[in-house]
Amino acid sequence: MSSSPSSSAQDAREAVAARLRDLLLDAGLTGRELAVRCGWHPSKSSRIMNGKTPPADADIRAWCEACGASEQAEDIIAANRAADSMYVQWKKLQRNGMRRSQEEVVPLWERTRKFRVYASNVVPGMVQTPGYAAALMASITEFQGTPDDVAEAVEARMARSHVIHEGNHRFALLIEETVLRYRIGDSEVMAGQLGYLLAVMALPRISLSIIPFAAQRRIWPLEAFYMFDDRQVAVELLTAGVNVKTPSEITEYGRAFQGLAEMAVHGAQARALITSAIDSLE
Repeated sequence: MSSSPSSSAQDAREAVAARLRDLLLDAGLTGRELAVRCGWHPSKSSRIMNGKTPPADADIRAWCEACGASEQAEDIIAANRAADSMYVQWKKLQRNGMRRSQEEVVPLWERTRKFRVYASNVVPGMVQTPGYAAALMASITEFQGTPDDVAEAVEARMARSHVIHEGNHRFALLIEETVLRYRIGDSEVMAGQLGYLLAVMALPRISLSIIPFAAQRRIWPLEAFYMFDDRQVAVELLTAGVNVKTPSEITEYGRAFQGLAEMAVHGAQARALITSAIDSLE
């Protein structure tokens, strides 16, 4: 695996910085001269060209104009915005609550044919019950200090889960046994969620596998990630969501998923682990 799941975003930001540096060199300007033309402090030029500070749209336009390359501004702005979308802080994404972030992914979910999901901490979103989702979202909202629209966000999450019943979609869901044991909500909520997992295992389009506590680890537990066909991987960190689109990194996540799946059990063995977790709630 890569040293950091945000490496794609950093590579994209550095590529934008490199383009701006090249414009500066082509114009025969120094960073200080550029700063004078743009009306900002010389340290800002340095931070932008070294990829330490993401430039705003206005910064890029001013930079390109100062270098006599205004025609390149919109292209660089587009690349910069794409880099920004690769690594998005949850507080920024959910600054007005969680509902919108649930709705924004619906087009991606609807056009994806093959989902591969690895969950090491909580039940994957598309197979969460309303009670479980509400308990989880309430704790996230409290931790982040973002607006509380949990009821609306839960409704949106349930609505987007229509993909497990409709359309030509297939789901390979891979979870650690810890997911069955972590208490999200009270015992009643957990019992309902675990019972629902038993129910969805019967759906022909869903394959649910579980990595037992006792599995001999060949791959260490990873951060949760969602693979959408072979086009994109969404990685869930504590503070941000990372959208990986670099083919080589997508391939690595695919290899990791396969390696993790080889340690998992399914069918009757998986149902036995879920049933055991339900029994432990009594």
